[in-house]
Amino acid sequence: MTSVDSHYVVRRVDRADPATIAALREAGVATGHEAAGRTGLLGPAVQPRQTGVTIAGSAITVCCPPGDNLMIHAAVEVCRAGDVLVVTTTSPSTDGMVGDLLATSLLARGVAGLVIDAGVRDVATLREMGFPVWSRAVHAQGTVKAGPGSVNVPVVAAGRLVRPGDIVVADDDGVLALPAARGVAVAEAAAQRLANETVKRAKLAAGTLGVDMYHLRPLLAELGVRYVDRLP
Repeated sequence: MTSVDSHYVVRRVDRADPATIAALREAGVATGHEAAGRTGLLGPAVQPRQTGVTIAGSAITVCCPPGDNLMIHAAVEVCRAGDVLVVTTTSPSTDGMVGDLLATSLLARGVAGLVIDAGVRDVATLREMGFPVWSRAVHAQGTVKAGPGSVNVPVVAAGRLVRPGDIVVADDDGVLALPAARGVAVAEAAAQRLANETVKRAKLAAGTLGVDMYHLRPLLAELGVRYVDRLP
């Protein structure tokens, strides 16, 4: 039996099929979220620190003490090209736990990007480097390398459970985390949604009203909404 106080660096992660990850990247966060039954979103406290970037990959998870990035350094070794590093802390923290030096190391491993429920710094340099980041805070406060934590254990990031190997999608709309076992089904549903949206977009662009396209007039009437030219 393992102790609840034990700390681990788990080397092996079951990653999703690259084609499934690519399909979910193409769909993006909003469509993927809808296709997954409106599940999987991290809370909005974790925000993109750049614009126009979409990433997707298998999660490498890290749990750190607040203000301590020792375990992030330990995690770099187990990252593979295309992974997304997901970092949490054992209590709330906004310290700048990742900056340009750690990002340089992660880029050298081919990491697609970082999702961190804490702070980052050197943001201008991170953008120049092309290393995408989603974080709770931007804060120049430095950190130490002193306390133990774990790599590739289940973590909770911005209210969402993220397991090692989960498919993480991140873009301007936020961050989505899905169990790898659901990846194929969600990707198929997302592709269907994208096809349907293409048809709807064409109708709306041609002048069709949403209340007609979605057949909402009977619902409005049922809810007691009346159309009048002027209020009495």
